[in-house]
Amino acid sequence: MDNTGEKGIAKTEGNRLKVGMISLGCAKNRVDSEIMLGLIKNAGYDIVGECENADIVVVNTCGFIESSKQEAIDTVLEVAELKKSGSLKGIVVAGCLAQRYGREIAEYIPEADAVVGAFGYSNVCDAIESIAKKKKTVLSDDPENVKAAEKSRSICYFDDREITDLDYLDGERVLTTPKSYAYLKIAEGCSNRCTYCAIPAIRGVYRSRPVKKLLEEASRLAGAGIKEIVVVAQDTTMYGTDIAGKPLLPELLRGLDEIPGIEFVRILYLYPDEITEEILDAIGSCKKVVPYFDIPLQHINDGVLKRMNRRGNGALYREVIRKLRERIPGCVIRTSLITGFPGETEEEHRELVQFLRETKLERVGVFMYSKEDGTPAAKMKNQIHPSTKKRRYNELMAVQQNVSYEFNNSRVGRVFPVIVDSVSEDGIFYVGRSFMEAPEEDGNVFFAAKEEHSVGDIVNVKILVAEEYDVTGEETGKSD
Repeated sequence: MDNTGEKGIAKTEGNRLKVGMISLGCAKNRVDSEIMLGLIKNAGYDIVGECENADIVVVNTCGFIESSKQEAIDTVLEVAELKKSGSLKGIVVAGCLAQRYGREIAEYIPEADAVVGAFGYSNVCDAIESIAKKKKTVLSDDPENVKAAEKSRSICYFDDREITDLDYLDGERVLTTPKSYAYLKIAEGCSNRCTYCAIPAIRGVYRSRPVKKLLEEASRLAGAGIKEIVVVAQDTTMYGTDIAGKPLLPELLRGLDEIPGIEFVRILYLYPDEITEEILDAIGSCKKVVPYFDIPLQHINDGVLKRMNRRGNGALYREVIRKLRERIPGCVIRTSLITGFPGETEEEHRELVQFLRETKLERVGVFMYSKEDGTPAAKMKNQIHPSTKKRRYNELMAVQQNVSYEFNNSRVGRVFPVIVDSVSEDGIFYVGRSFMEAPEEDGNVFFAAKEEHSVGDIVNVKILVAEEYDVTGEETGKSD
């Protein structure tokens, strides 16, 4: 079984305890995994790239929607199979699912040897050591959690207290991305109260990191050879409002633009109602900030948006799209949409379908609504039948596939700078991305090259063939 969360990490041989990491879920979770790996490395353990070679495996879980919960549980059970061969001593279940359902994991998943919540990442090495020494420890302020842990066989480092100090994010990271890009996590938590989302309950309120520390981290990443910085948070447009009383994203972008070695800066999770003129001015004036706008809209119908407790309305969202394309010609817009939200009528669904046809957004991800424990939407009447959600999902994706193909086909014959993410063994065929593709979210640019290239190189590629999500081309010395 490949440890998919460990791209580019070499195996380390020796007599020390060997630890593997599997990172599930979003890019923000990946950063947390990299920080835990930094702690593991500094504690003197060996990091291995495949679970089969590990004594202990840490599974950093996602608990955002039902499918991600099931993936996390399935992954733990799959890894647990390695115990039967005698090579694996234990499993640490960490992250969002552990934070949200730590008690249940301790009680009902005996394959989990330790549970470390999202607020307890600093305890990961203690959990590893406790497994190795077969010493049971419980860290929790919640008597019910303590009681559940004492009844279970798991070692539980719940750490129920919400961490407001974000200094742990300043720690050394062991990067799990290719050398071409790395994520910069600028804030933790979320203060938006969308009725379908459990993130505020799992991660706490929005907390921004200081600009100075972020620029220092970005400089370290540049020094390690990273060429593209991908800025992430639950809501990047809110960055700074909690510590400065105003958005600090423009200041951060201008600082990132000046860091030597960084070639591209990409921003994800921009909320539509908070894209200010100052943010647009900063993006327009910064040479390294790519014209790629990831804007989670979720829906376009006013009634559905109101039930979701989303700020703004359909008219505002359309105006934002119009303004972006007018101010920054050639920009790429990505969004995420939810279909089958409670009470969504067929008419409201058709409005969303028509919206995709009209706006022709270049990148769209569609999710079927998932009923999440403890959220207001889970208690709403008129829950949509799974078969209806699936049909609506298929209809939206069919429209978007056509839009995506048309867009990619319009690129044929044009030349784009492409950053290399991976290299084929023969050194002839490469996989990369232009500014139009976000890593791990969109398609790829496959291209044949005249010369050998390394991961992180930037190559001019002429697009020759278009598919629905990917394009294929060849290296050229020319640029548009």
